[in-house]
Amino acid sequence: MIAVLGAGAWGTSLGNIALANGHNVNIWSRRGSLSLAHAVKDADIILSAIAVKGVSEVISQLQGLTLPSHAIFVSATKGLDPQTHCTPCQLWQEAFPSHAVVVLSGPNLSQEIKQGLPAATVVASTIASAGDMVQLVMSSNRFRVYTNPDPLGVELGGTLKNVIAIAAGVCDGLQLGTNAKAALVTRGLTEMVRIGVHWGAQKETFYGLSGLGDLLATCNSPLSRNYQVGYQLAGGKNLAEILTNLPGTAEGINTTKVLWQRSQQKNISMPITEKLYCLLQGRMTAKQALEELMLRDIKPEYQY
Repeated sequence: MIAVLGAGAWGTSLGNIALANGHNVNIWSRRGSLSLAHAVKDADIILSAIAVKGVSEVISQLQGLTLPSHAIFVSATKGLDPQTHCTPCQLWQEAFPSHAVVVLSGPNLSQEIKQGLPAATVVASTIASAGDMVQLVMSSNRFRVYTNPDPLGVELGGTLKNVIAIAAGVCDGLQLGTNAKAALVTRGLTEMVRIGVHWGAQKETFYGLSGLGDLLATCNSPLSRNYQVGYQLAGGKNLAEILTNLPGTAEGINTTKVLWQRSQQKNISMPITEKLYCLLQGRMTAKQALEELMLRDIKPEYQY
C-alpha cells in the first residue's frame, strides 16, 4: 500500500500513477477527512509531496505513530528547510534512521504528468533495494523511472534549478533573446555544480535528469511557478503582489536566500544567485542585475 502525503497537483499525480499500476493508494492532506494515522497504517511506501515548509511538522506527527517497520520513505519535495538548511531527505533520514529513504526528482511538471504526457524521473537512495522497489512501483508506459545511488545530488539538482528558473523567467520577461537565455542557463548549471559538489554531491548527477533535465524543463515552461515569479518581476510587479496571485509555492525564493547565505559563508562564487537574491530583496531592478552580471571581470570559462 502506498501512502501519499500531500494532495496537491504533484502528490495527486504520483498517487494516480501508483493507482494505475494496481497499487492501493491513500492520499492524505491536512484538510482532508482521512487521518494521518489511518493513511500510513499499512503503508509499504510513504511518499511525501508536501511543501518543504511543512515537512518538519508532518515528521513530528509521524514520530508519534506506529509505522510499519519495513516502510520506505520517498521524498518528492524540492526545496531546503528554511531553519536548518537541510534537504527534505536529510530531515526524513534523521527522524527515521532505521527506515530506507528515497528521493524522487526529475523534469516533472505536474500539469503535464496529470495530462498523461510522457516523462522520466529519477529515484535515488543509498540502499539500492529501496530504490529498485520504488522504481517498480512508479514505472509506467508514460512515466519512465531511473535509479541513481546519489540521493543528495538528485535532490539538490531538483532544488537548485529553481533559482535559475526564476532568473530564466526574468530573462524572458525582459525579452533578452535566445542567446542570453542559453548563456544564463549554462552558467546557472555551473553554479549548481559548484555549490552542489561542495555540499557533497557527485558532479555527474547534475548532468542527468534531476539536474540538467529538470533545469531545461523548468527554465522553459510558463507552467513553472518559479519561472512565473521571474517573468512577472521583469514586468515590474513586486514580489508580494506576485505571491498573492501565485497558485502553490515557488520554492526557488527560499532556496535563493539559503544559497546566497551558504555561498557567503563558504566563499563560493555564485554571481547569478547573488544578483537574483538582491532582486528578490528589492535591492535592485532586473535591468540593474543584468547590467552588473554583464560587466563582471572577464575570465576563463573553466577554472582548472
